[in-house]
Amino acid sequence: MNKILRLIVVSLTLAMTACGNDSAQSNSPAGETSSPAGDEHGDDEHAEGEKRADAGVTLSPEQIRNAGIEIAQAGPARIRDHLPLYGVIAPNAEHVREVAARYPGTIRSIARKVGDPVKQGEALATIESNESLQAYTLTAPLAGVVTARTANPGEQTGDKSLFTVADLTSIWVEISLFPRDTGKVRIGQSVRVKSDEAGLSGEGQVIYVSPIGSTSSQTLTARVQLDNGDRQWAPGLYVTAEVALAEVEVPVAIRTEALQTLDGRSVVFAQEDRHLVPRSLRLGRTDGMYQEVLDGIAAGESYVTRNSFILKAELGKGEAGHDD
Repeated sequence: MNKILRLIVVSLTLAMTACGNDSAQSNSPAGETSSPAGDEHGDDEHAEGEKRADAGVTLSPEQIRNAGIEIAQAGPARIRDHLPLYGVIAPNAEHVREVAARYPGTIRSIARKVGDPVKQGEALATIESNESLQAYTLTAPLAGVVTARTANPGEQTGDKSLFTVADLTSIWVEISLFPRDTGKVRIGQSVRVKSDEAGLSGEGQVIYVSPIGSTSSQTLTARVQLDNGDRQWAPGLYVTAEVALAEVEVPVAIRTEALQTLDGRSVVFAQEDRHLVPRSLRLGRTDGMYQEVLDGIAAGESYVTRNSFILKAELGKGEAGHDD
């Protein structure tokens, strides 16, 4: 991975160098070469440095793709005042079924194991009834995944659950709610759920707030329902949750991950044709995901969201090369 990153950085450096050479040649009269700056240019050194930084980086679409750089448009967004909490992913209990034998008997064969996907009506096991000695098929009551199995060939079924089938396309987030925050959380509020380790985020709503607390943890449980159609959220994993307390619509905002600091300024790399140019910004409110922009970029303008640090590194290397 380090080798790939080095190759990307080298290619970007070559692009900047070529751009700089072309610019120098175009500004020199035919047959003349540029001479090193003399002492008379010392007073302009700082201004020239700022111009070089503001010139940005010129990349082709292919180079942008190879560097993993993503581009979005600045525009309106909702900035949230939120309450940060912690929670754990759990199956949606309304979409979980315990499967037991209809008639007591001997388990003759097993068709599914833990982790297997099943469709509604598909066979889970074959059981021979103790009373009629006839075999019948135990089937899945809903589409989902087998999450537990306590059945093995040759065993008696008894009255225990043999399989658990869960539909994980919808999951719950069980949030721990401290007593001081109980008045802030209510059913219907929007919640942003995140897993920084897995790089996941999703939106859900509070569907339940427990009226009874836990004596061991001294917390209440608030439950959020979250869509999981792509099966990214795995039950049992810990997550963070941001409960929206209030929202305000702002006319221009960017994603917070796009921000970089350059010469003490907060900047974003705006796209101007093939040029990715650092723009100084005047910032307003933020909720950690979106940042309000008061001045520096307009709604509809394109900017770099992901991997903008690569561009900052390239500008820094260009400055170092000029000083040498």
